[in-house]
Amino acid sequence: MNLPGLLLSARTSAFRRWVLNMGLKRMIPFNRPHGLNVVPLESGGIKVLIPFWRINQNHIRGIHACCLATAAEYCSGLALMEHLDAKSYRIIMKSLHMEYHYQAKSAASAVFSPSAEEVGTNIRKVVESGEAVLYVAEVPVHDDKGNHLATGRITWQVKPWGSVRTAR
Repeated sequence: MNLPGLLLSARTSAFRRWVLNMGLKRMIPFNRPHGLNVVPLESGGIKVLIPFWRINQNHIRGIHACCLATAAEYCSGLALMEHLDAKSYRIIMKSLHMEYHYQAKSAASAVFSPSAEEVGTNIRKVVESGEAVLYVAEVPVHDDKGNHLATGRITWQVKPWGSVRTAR
């Protein structure tokens, strides 16, 4: 799947947005039960919509904290991959820190939009030297009434595939 190209075409086409979401649900089955929908923003970046479904609720009928964290992580990872070539760079979440500010009692959304310049200077230039880089994405999560529900700080490790070592 050509993620940057699909995100670009999904900005202006409802059909392409549907294709993007169906492909992501198939490629990342963990997120499928939450019903998260990805909406590429026209100016760049990603918005992830979190439906107010029963499966996403906790015992007091608010959106579960883990669902909000999943949306923040999903949003920031896709926004970074929009600027990075998945064949050249591997990104993996190193840490996730959430601060919760308000109880989610309606549908919500997470938004993250790093600029191409920010990704180029903070990630690509360092990674091209062969070193891994840590990038912290700060993702606000708001409900549909505008209440600031949570802030996610996701630390991503980015490195070239040639530097990746795995245990066998």
